[in-house]
Amino acid sequence: MKGQSSLRKPPATPLGAAASRFGDGRRMRIGLLGGSFNPAHEGHIQLARKALSSLKLDQVWLMVSPGNPLKPRKGMAPFSRRLETAQALADGRRIIATDIEQKLGQRYTVRTVAMLQQRFPHCRFIWLMGSDGLAQFSRWRAWQRLARLVPIAVLPRPGSIIPALRGRASSVLRRYRHDGRAASLLLENKNGPGWAFLSAPQNDISSTALRQKGLFRPSVDQE
Repeated sequence: MKGQSSLRKPPATPLGAAASRFGDGRRMRIGLLGGSFNPAHEGHIQLARKALSSLKLDQVWLMVSPGNPLKPRKGMAPFSRRLETAQALADGRRIIATDIEQKLGQRYTVRTVAMLQQRFPHCRFIWLMGSDGLAQFSRWRAWQRLARLVPIAVLPRPGSIIPALRGRASSVLRRYRHDGRAASLLLENKNGPGWAFLSAPQNDISSTALRQKGLFRPSVDQE
């Protein structure tokens, strides 16, 4: 297709096969890293690898959003191209690029997570986000309900740690914060919400910077 990159999707494996919207009986500890991935970059993979090791996860799913309600459509590459950039960086086994949110027909994380928990009843999910995401978490649809549905692990991003820790969401959820050194226990907690701030190197790469430098050009402004 004209304007598409030459990025190739890695071969699927039994462990890394794309999840069906109807779910299955897999038993795994799974980190959910949602985003526009406009484009996906090494910072996303660094975060995923840190989560795999620190949280003792079986997989991290890079859930490419069909459309982030908090981001403008102008400058947003088509879904298929954004998914392609995530597939090119994922290993197809432990880090999975998936279109499951589009398959579910959802744009709001709280609904996506609820549906995933219903369709994959034997999985333990944890939501992954950068500190820039925590800084604006209180703008998300039903964010407090989301915090009750699934534990959350936050990783540092340059320039957003202080705004995140001083923000409304961090303040409201303060009593549910856990020590980052024992963050893997969040997946064992069934008695309410919990979140932790993980210690990790800060990577200043961003999708916005890549676009501004001309290293990623959306083929069209809108799908």
